[in-house]
Amino acid sequence: MAKTVAAKLVEILIQAGVKRVHGLVGDSLNGIVDEIRNSKDIEWIHYRHEEAAAFAAGAEAQLTGKLAVCAGSCGPGNMHLINGLYDAHKSNAPVLAIAAHIPSEQVGTSYFQETRPESLFRECSYYCETIASARQMPRVLQIAMQHAIGQNGVAVISLSGDVAMEKMENEELDHPLFVSRPAIRPADEELQKLAQFINEAKKVTLLCGAGCRDAHDELLAFAGKIKSPIVHALRGKEHVQYDNPYDVGMTGLIGISSGYHAVEESDLLLMLGTDFPYKEWFPSKAKIIQIDIRPERLGRRCKLDLGLTGDVKETIKSLLPFVEEVTDIAFLEKCQQRYKENRKNLMGHAQMVSGKAIHPEYLTRILSEQAADNAIFTADVGTPTVWAARYVDMKKGRKLIGSFNHGSMASAMPQAIGAQVAFPERQVISLSGDGGFAMLMGDILTIYQYDLPVKIIVYNNSSLGFVAMEMKVIGMPPFGTDLKNPDFAKMAQAIGIRGIRVEEAEGVEAAIAAALAHPGPVLVDVVVNQAELSMPPKIDFEQAKGFGIYMLKQTLNGDGKEVWDTISSNFLGK
Repeated sequence: MAKTVAAKLVEILIQAGVKRVHGLVGDSLNGIVDEIRNSKDIEWIHYRHEEAAAFAAGAEAQLTGKLAVCAGSCGPGNMHLINGLYDAHKSNAPVLAIAAHIPSEQVGTSYFQETRPESLFRECSYYCETIASARQMPRVLQIAMQHAIGQNGVAVISLSGDVAMEKMENEELDHPLFVSRPAIRPADEELQKLAQFINEAKKVTLLCGAGCRDAHDELLAFAGKIKSPIVHALRGKEHVQYDNPYDVGMTGLIGISSGYHAVEESDLLLMLGTDFPYKEWFPSKAKIIQIDIRPERLGRRCKLDLGLTGDVKETIKSLLPFVEEVTDIAFLEKCQQRYKENRKNLMGHAQMVSGKAIHPEYLTRILSEQAADNAIFTADVGTPTVWAARYVDMKKGRKLIGSFNHGSMASAMPQAIGAQVAFPERQVISLSGDGGFAMLMGDILTIYQYDLPVKIIVYNNSSLGFVAMEMKVIGMPPFGTDLKNPDFAKMAQAIGIRGIRVEEAEGVEAAIAAALAHPGPVLVDVVVNQAELSMPPKIDFEQAKGFGIYMLKQTLNGDGKEVWDTISSNFLGK
């Protein structure tokens, strides 16, 4: 019997292993949503905002490595998906987006809610096509899914509601989704050339990113043989930091000085599975070699002495026989000692100070200590990401995701939703900035509706903190960064979610313990120190000059209290 396009679409999604569709209903999606309603093998997760649905789908895809799906109705509905899809695409998350369209006979007439989905989504996808007729099914859908899973990114299909209800006969191309993971490594001649660089170098540093996923054992064997310190990019933290004696921290603006110096003082920097974008943090004199599974990424951040295409795990396994055992451990020990001192200093900042404002470092340390060994952390951009990078201990099994490539506000809570529905038995903790949380605050109702046991920790400093710091660094008094916040805990309680408010440092440990022990969702509203600075690992003259100018301006303008609060919070008694 002939099936509708909608019925076949849902059937193919189920065959591909898709468990849920994240979205917001609308009349142009009715055919598809009704098929999901009638199925026992796939569910519809209803959001208050399509952007949250896209963030959630991206989180599910990142954590599972499998295809995730989101959907939006025609016009404004699917347009709201764009920001979350940009994030998924830049995070290499295999996501299929279904962008419903206006009635097919009205396309091109400036009809109500008409947009151009193929143009809108082209820049945030590897594949974006319209199914204008039942005769294109199932081929276009399967090509889209193959792009998403094969290239680890976003694919978009657009179809009108009336097309979704058309009957279709064309099933001869119906086939399962092909998930191929080939072993890719450089040729032996290239590996020998790489080995020559390594064998001739005196101080080799490894800079590791998300491409080191599943290569932990190989990475440690490699570092152990060449006695190299390992520096991680933010997205590499969860894959390389745990159980790693060669780890010397992170580099970049939110990194620590030991990571920066390990890179700067090397004579050979080997970039493994990272597309680290900040040119200011690359070494000034070292040779640089990059290994990446995506050849188009080689050399786009800095000048390379060698660029090789390969999977990090397979490349290291094949490279090991070609490199010589190193006995001189002076550089490694120097980097390790500096890291040890950095960690001691960082933990000194993360202490409970009675009667003083709550340090966000202390809050994050307590979260890390009390969280489950396999907890999933999501972090908003800005200061929550800084504190997560520095104070969340990535034990084996823990995960940390955020909008680390796209840099969007408001990602943490919707990503936590996607993580929780994909892993209902695991502990999911959202490290939310007050600005980020407020931006997509409506989807706390999604957490309430599905009774998801997400723990939302709001870093409430009544400010867009990282933006304010950026202004201070260039000598500009913060403007437009202040936030007049409600009592978020009371708001959560009014909704029907447990809310806990913490205003004093003495209450942090008990509040976090209570939140993590609660079987349902919890929002912990923690009033943290607004004057806390997330200091970068290196400060150049212009930054120091700018910050000094800001402090002078504030003093001359009569705001000496803010200057004193900043000095006392960040430089005195720590």
